[in-house]
Amino acid sequence: MNLPRCSKIRVPKIIYGTAWKKSATAHLVSLAIQKGFRGIDTACQPKHYDEPGVGAGVAAGLTQGLTRADLYLQTKFTSLSGQDPERIPYDPRASLAEQITQSVAASLKNLQTDYLDCVLLHSPMPTMTQTQSAWRTLESFVDTGRVHQLGISNCYNLTDLERLYATARIKPAIIQNRFYAETNYDREIRAFCDQCHIIYQSFWTLSANPHVLAHETMTALASIHRRTPAQILFRFLTQVGVVPLTGTQSETHMRDDLAIFDFELTHEERGAIEALL
Repeated sequence: MNLPRCSKIRVPKIIYGTAWKKSATAHLVSLAIQKGFRGIDTACQPKHYDEPGVGAGVAAGLTQGLTRADLYLQTKFTSLSGQDPERIPYDPRASLAEQITQSVAASLKNLQTDYLDCVLLHSPMPTMTQTQSAWRTLESFVDTGRVHQLGISNCYNLTDLERLYATARIKPAIIQNRFYAETNYDREIRAFCDQCHIIYQSFWTLSANPHVLAHETMTALASIHRRTPAQILFRFLTQVGVVPLTGTQSETHMRDDLAIFDFELTHEERGAIEALL
C-alpha cells in the first residue's frame, strides 16, 4: 500500500469514492477492491450514498484473500441539513451527540466492521461552537477504538480549520475538499495541512477541471509519458502530498488510476503543472 507522508494511519495514496453509485454500489466497490484499491470513501447519507451497498462490496472484496486490516474504510457524519428528510439514518429529534452516536453505529453495521479507519465531519456545523461540540463526540469514538482517526470535509475557510485544530484534543488527520479553481485550489489550506501533518484529500478532481486536463501542458506531458491527462493530474497530486478520490465506474479507468504509481513526474514537470493550479 502506498502511504502518504506525515500519516500515522495507513492511508492509501488514492481512494475510491462511492457517492451516487446507487444500486451499482456493491458491484463497483467489489470491482475496485479486485483491481487494487485499498481505500474506500463513503458516508452515512442515504441521499447520496448507499453505505450498506459499500459494506456488501467490501465483504465481497474480502473473499479475495484480503483481511479487514488490508482496507482503509472512511465514512462521514452528515448533519440534518445534508440529509434527505425521508431517509435520515438517525433520530432527527435527538441531541447532536446522540445523532452522531447513532450515525457511527449505523456505519459500523452498514460496513460490516467493528472499527472505522476514519470518520469525517461531512461539513462544518453552522457555528464553531457546534462544530467543536460535534468534534468532541467524535473524539469519544477514537478513545474507545471504534474509530481510528478523524477529519472534516467541505471546510473551505482556513480560519475555521485553524480554530478546530487549535481546540481539538484529537487533531484532524484528514481534510477532504472539492478541488477546484473557485477556491484557488485551497492553496492556503493545503499549506496549513503540510505544516500540521494533515492529509489533504481532493474530490471532484477531474470533473471540476476539464480546462486543466485540456491544457497544452497536460496534453504534452501525457504524450511524453504515454499516459492520459487524468493520470498526469492524479500523479502530480500524489507527488505533492494530495490524496485524490476517484469515483469512476469504468474498469479501464480503475486500472488507469492505479497505474499512476508506475511513473514519476520530474521537478520541472511538477512545476509546470503547479502553475496551472
